[in-house]
Amino acid sequence: MRVLHVLDHSLPLHSGYAFRTRAIMRAQAADGLEVRGITGLRHEADGPDDEMCERLRFHRSRGRAGGLPLLSEWHEVSAHRDAIVRLARDWRPDVLHAHSPALSGLAAVRAGRQLGIPVVYEIRAFWEDAAVGNGTGSEGSAKYRLTRALENAVVKRADAVFTICEGLRDDLVARGFAPDKVGISPNAVDLDQFGTPAPRDPALAERIGLRDGPVIGFIGSFYPYEGLDDLIAALPMLRQSHPDAQLLLVGGGQDDAALRAQADASPARDAIVFTGRVPHDEVAHYYALIDVLAFPRKKSRLTDLVTPLKPLEAMAQGRIVAASEVGGHRELIVDGETGVLFPADDPAGIAQSLSQMLDHRHAWPAMRERAQAFIVNERDWQINSRRYQAVYHRLLGRPTDRSPESAAWMPLNKGVHARQGGPR
Repeated sequence: MRVLHVLDHSLPLHSGYAFRTRAIMRAQAADGLEVRGITGLRHEADGPDDEMCERLRFHRSRGRAGGLPLLSEWHEVSAHRDAIVRLARDWRPDVLHAHSPALSGLAAVRAGRQLGIPVVYEIRAFWEDAAVGNGTGSEGSAKYRLTRALENAVVKRADAVFTICEGLRDDLVARGFAPDKVGISPNAVDLDQFGTPAPRDPALAERIGLRDGPVIGFIGSFYPYEGLDDLIAALPMLRQSHPDAQLLLVGGGQDDAALRAQADASPARDAIVFTGRVPHDEVAHYYALIDVLAFPRKKSRLTDLVTPLKPLEAMAQGRIVAASEVGGHRELIVDGETGVLFPADDPAGIAQSLSQMLDHRHAWPAMRERAQAFIVNERDWQINSRRYQAVYHRLLGRPTDRSPESAAWMPLNKGVHARQGGPR
């Protein structure tokens, strides 16, 4: 079977979006599918129109989409559709698998109708909510409503739909879409890359300025909704009970300068270490320096609906995870079993929870074991990707297996999660 993934952007760019795509395509290729990707006009990395990246093949749509609002986006979708059609007529994929945003989905459904092949549309986040979370949009604005309406139109026209979590799926069902049209393919971990924890590297710790004492850490992108300002504000309070506690922030992004300025003004500034962005293949070495991975996302519609990837990577690496009690985190973490949930938007509450965690290290080995079992049993990409294949076969009218991992429309097994330390 040949599957063409229709994408906003991809490798060699580094983002959570690109890494999820890489994991999906690698897992499908390992199962014997032929896979390629085609990106839209917003993929801005230099490179050829036909490019190999990490043994995966990507094609690029070319053109300029400038002009008035709406007209510009229409030109963008048309250019992407035309590129999909040209490639499909040459390579002949069986399925188009489009990934949000809705502009990519619209290009795919238009191409699919022209080619007469089925389209699967996967929603990783509602991009109108992501714009609010990033500070580039406002809820209820004309652009917000238009983006939401476009998403609805793509969901309606696609032959099948996936979301990455229950929150997004429940929201679509509440909008009136049939539950049996919307499956879940949750975030997962490439265990070939993250399944074996790296040993702690004392030389790396010394080089970046870590001292003896417990290390609270964050690895990811510095966006406003991540709540890193609350984590920095919590550190001086944490150090009242644990004077040698340190904070390690690995990554970069929109809030980088503001967070560094906040850290410089903190009474705990000497205990806060920024590394900047690090190569993805070196991330495991930074996980190994951290005692507790903290994910203090602020409460919003975005964080309540969308599950992040980084807590899963941390669990796979054998790290203890603490996260704010927003909906996206509650799908991943059972409080006191596979991690700890603390109040959102509350630096004092964060400090208190982290202090209690550091006081109860005796509970960490069992918590670590439950979290790693959850990843291996339920969030391994090699298993998770097979959810797609059942749907591809159904759309193509082909017989499929009845293995549990192929049952994409079944709710996530809450009973198994409860026993093994997964969501609810």
